[in-house]
Amino acid sequence: MQLELRHLRALCTIAGAGSLSKAAASLGVSQPALTAQLHRIESTLGGQVFRRSRLGVTPTPFGQFVLTRARSALHTVDELMTGALPPSGQTSVARIGGYANPLFSGLLRRLFEVPGASITVHTEHSPRLLLDLLASRRLDAATLIDYPGHELVIPPSVGVRPIAVEPVFVAMAEAHPLAVLEEVPLAELADDDWVLSPPDGAGWPECFVTTCQNEGFVPKMPYIMIEPMMIRNLIAEKHAISPCQASFPSGQGLVVRPIAGSPLWIRHLAAWRRDGALAHRAEELTRLATEAHRESLESQPHYTAWRARHPADLRP
Repeated sequence: MQLELRHLRALCTIAGAGSLSKAAASLGVSQPALTAQLHRIESTLGGQVFRRSRLGVTPTPFGQFVLTRARSALHTVDELMTGALPPSGQTSVARIGGYANPLFSGLLRRLFEVPGASITVHTEHSPRLLLDLLASRRLDAATLIDYPGHELVIPPSVGVRPIAVEPVFVAMAEAHPLAVLEEVPLAELADDDWVLSPPDGAGWPECFVTTCQNEGFVPKMPYIMIEPMMIRNLIAEKHAISPCQASFPSGQGLVVRPIAGSPLWIRHLAAWRRDGALAHRAEELTRLATEAHRESLESQPHYTAWRARHPADLRP
């Protein structure tokens, strides 16, 4: 027998009801039919999902394993099928997405401070996916990033405003030989190992690789990861260096330095659905995101020092 979604729903219904008779009534089938179906499911899974007794049914340890994954799978499918609002649909809850960085955290803090605010939060690594979730009405607003030369193509249903453009910096161990420099020439890092985040659908790390090639080398990239703590530990222990956003904090054996000449830039955007729950607050959303971005940079000495040396170096 091939396992289907209806079988997973049957298992979850049995677990919720606590008895086969109650579950059968809920599913609109006879108890013998449900019992036979459960036997087939357990045979397919290769283990007993429920213990039967006069008091009903309870999950076995294997059953707990199965039910956890069944509920997760059903939640994912239900989200795919019902996550979008109809074109004219409105909701009192605003659904906001973004990349997990200080800008997004600061924006959420400001939104939560608004009296009566009701929001849900969804984070993704990929700006391209966040934009798709906006276009498919699964989000009302999002903060996005892209890169000069790799700008996101914005659909007509989505409004967008630039928040800021900033240079990409580099994080390295404080014991790195080039950490003493105010700004690090990218070509001088040709022999280092790099830790990079995986492709984000918006042009990263392609734009980084192209920039390195323009400097005469192909970067060595043995480490691909997105977990900030693991990245920080890898850098601090002198195993790798990493390109990073200017808001990336120094400390704990790690320093952040500008790349000489600022050859690589990142753009932050505020975006919203034109028919979504936050369309009427687009100006406010952009203002709060801009404030959050400014706050995230002003708290980093490596950025304020770079800004003081390059007061006019801002790009549209």
